[in-house]
Amino acid sequence: MYLTVKETAEYLSISEVDVRALILSKRIRALFDGEQYLINREQFNTHFKQVEKYKELIEEILNEPIPEDIDIKDED
Repeated sequence: MYLTVKETAEYLSISEVDVRALILSKRIRALFDGEQYLINREQFNTHFKQVEKYKELIEEILNEPIPEDIDIKDED
């Protein structure tokens, strides 16, 4: 499915200017049909999968209990 620059900006939650800059710097693949750029939505799937993977990894790290320090002595 192809998206316009405006639809892509909404999909990625960034501005249209940023989308155009990414297209011109070839960081986003796009087709120019003579009037507008068309962006294939499928190219973002890998990015979103990686983001989800890193969110899960960070959540796992944050939920890991802090180990007791072996140098702390019980003073009782």
